[in-house]
Amino acid sequence: MTVRQLALPELVAACVELGVPSVGLWREPVQSYGVEASAALVRDAGLTVTTLCRGGFLTASDPGERARALADNRRAIDEAATLGTTTLVLVSGGLPPGSKDLHGARQRVADALAELGPYAQRHGVRLAIEPLHPMYAADRCVVSTLAQALDLAERFPAHQVGVAVDTYHIWWDDTAPRQIARAGAGGRIHTFQLADWTTPLPEGVLNGRGQIGDGSIDMREWKGHVEAAGYTGPIEVELFNEPLWARDGREALAETADRFVRHVLPPPEDAVTP
Repeated sequence: MTVRQLALPELVAACVELGVPSVGLWREPVQSYGVEASAALVRDAGLTVTTLCRGGFLTASDPGERARALADNRRAIDEAATLGTTTLVLVSGGLPPGSKDLHGARQRVADALAELGPYAQRHGVRLAIEPLHPMYAADRCVVSTLAQALDLAERFPAHQVGVAVDTYHIWWDDTAPRQIARAGAGGRIHTFQLADWTTPLPEGVLNGRGQIGDGSIDMREWKGHVEAAGYTGPIEVELFNEPLWARDGREALAETADRFVRHVLPPPEDAVTP
C-alpha cells in the first residue's frame, strides 16, 4: 500500500533492486493480478510475503451481511495460505448504519473470530486484530486499543488469533507498552507496522499516515518495546499518503527504505541521530 502506484510486477522488481526481502500485500492488487500468479511472482523473485491485508469488517447485525462477511474472510484466509504468509490482518469494522451499540459490535467481532479462528488454523494462517486510532471507531474499527484487541484475541488460542501492532494507531496510548508486553508474553504479536503521525491531518483523515521521520513518533522506542516483548518477526511500513502515491513509485520505495534505516535501525555509534 505504501507504493500502491506500482503494479505488482513493478513492486516486486523494485523490492529486488533495492534489497527489500519481504513485502506485505493487499488483497485488491493480488486479486487483480491473480492469487496464484501473485504467489508465483513473489516466490520466483525470492521474496516472502509478510502479511496479507485485510480481512475483517465483522460487525454487521444483518444475518445476510454477516454471512457474506464470513465468506469473504474465509476467502482471504485461502488467499493468505496460497501466498505463503502465515498472517491475515483484520480491521474489525465500524458500527452498522444507525447503530450506537459499540459493545454489541465488539461482541459480533468475537463471535466471528470463533468461527474463523479454527478455519484459519487448518490453513496455517493466524488472524491479527489491528486496533485503529479511536477516530475510526464509528465507521471502520470498533477496536481502538491494544488492550481491547487483546481482550478479544485472548479468548482464542494464540496460534489462531493475535494482534497487529501499528505505531500510527497506538503511539498516543500510554498503556500501549504494557499491552505490547502482555501480547508478547502470550505469543500474540503477529505483525509490527510503522507509519508516522503528521499534522495537520488531511481532509478525509484516512490517507494521513506520514513518512517515517516526518512526524511525532519515536520509531526506535516502539521497536524497542516489541523487541523487549520477544518479537523477532518482520517490520512492515504501511503508509496511506496521497503525496507519496503521486510520486514515482520506485523513488518512493527507495525513500521509505532509507527512512527505515535512518529512523528505525540503531544508529552507528559515532553517528548523530538526524
